[in-house]
Amino acid sequence: MFETTIAGSLPKPSWLAEPEKLWAAWRLSGEALDEGKRDATILAVKLQEDSGIDIVTDGEQARQHFVHGFLERIEGIDFANKVEMGIRNNRYKAMVPVVTAPLRLKGRVHEMEAKTARAHTARKLKFTLPGPMTIADTIADRHYGDRVAMAFAFADCLNAEARALEAGGVEVIQFDEPAFNVFMREVTDWGIEALHRAIAGLSCKTAVHICYGYGIKANVDWKNTLGAEWRQYEAIFPALAASRIDQVSVECRNSRVPLSLLSLLKGKDVLVGAIDVATDAVETPEDVAATIEAATQYVPKERIIACTNCGMAPMNRTIAEAKLKALGDGAKLARKRFG
Repeated sequence: MFETTIAGSLPKPSWLAEPEKLWAAWRLSGEALDEGKRDATILAVKLQEDSGIDIVTDGEQARQHFVHGFLERIEGIDFANKVEMGIRNNRYKAMVPVVTAPLRLKGRVHEMEAKTARAHTARKLKFTLPGPMTIADTIADRHYGDRVAMAFAFADCLNAEARALEAGGVEVIQFDEPAFNVFMREVTDWGIEALHRAIAGLSCKTAVHICYGYGIKANVDWKNTLGAEWRQYEAIFPALAASRIDQVSVECRNSRVPLSLLSLLKGKDVLVGAIDVATDAVETPEDVAATIEAATQYVPKERIIACTNCGMAPMNRTIAEAKLKALGDGAKLARKRFG
C-alpha cells in the first residue's frame, strides 16, 4: 500500500549538464557524453532506491528535455532551423524544431537508458514519454497543416517505442500531458483518443501525468492567475475515468486543487503529488503522510501511489534528493498509520 514513484525526471549531475536549467547544455560530447548519460542513469536509479522509492525511473538523465529527447529520433523534423513559438497557450515562448515531412521513427529512442535502468534494479521500472498533445504543443508544423493529424502521427511513433520498452522489461509506461490542463476541450475531443493510439497493444500498466508544470517562473506566475481553486482537472477527469489508461498522476501538494475532484477518477490508480517541485522548502515525512491521508478521503487506499507533483529536472540537486527521501519516509509513515 502507498507505493512511491516520481513524475519522471531528476536533476542531472553538474558534470553531465548545466545545473538548475531546462534545456540544459551538455558538458560532455561524443563517446564521453554517451558514457555520462549511462552513468547518470545508474546513479538516478540508485538514488531512488536509497530514498525508498518503489517504482523507479531512469530519471530522464539521457534527455535534454522531456519532449525533445524523444523527438531527436524521429524523421521529418528540422532541428537546425528552430522557430520561436508560444507554448501552453502562449504561457511562455521557446525555440522549437519544425515538422517538415511525414513523421517516422528512426529506430529505438530510449533503449540505452531503459536497458541500463532495468539491469541495475530489481524494483518496478517506470518509463516516461511525452504525450501526443503535449508534443504537438511543443513543436512547429510546416507539413501536416492539421494539429490533430500531427498528434496522431506522433502517437504512432510513441506506440512503437512503448511496445519496445515493454518488451525490454518496463512495467509502467507513463505519458506526460501537461497540455491537458490547458486545452481541456481538446482532451475530450481527441486528446484521450490519441493516448489510446499511443498505448495500443500494451499489456503493462499505463499512466498519464497531468500537472501545472515545472517550478519555473512562467508556470508559477500562471498559477497565481488561477484563483483560489484550480478546477482544470474537473473538466477532464470524467473522460479519463472512462479511458483505457490505468493510472493518473496529478499535482496535490501546495496546490489549490480541491482534492474532492480525485473522486472523479473512479477505477483508476491515482499518483498523488505529495512533493512540491515549485519550492526549495523540503517537505517532512509528516507533510507527505498528511497529503496521502487527505487523498484517502476520495481515493481507495489501495489505489494511491505517492508521487511528486512534477519532474525535478530544473531543481537544485541537493534539495531534490532531500525531497526524494521525504517522499519515501512519508509513505512509510502513512503505511504505519493508515495501512
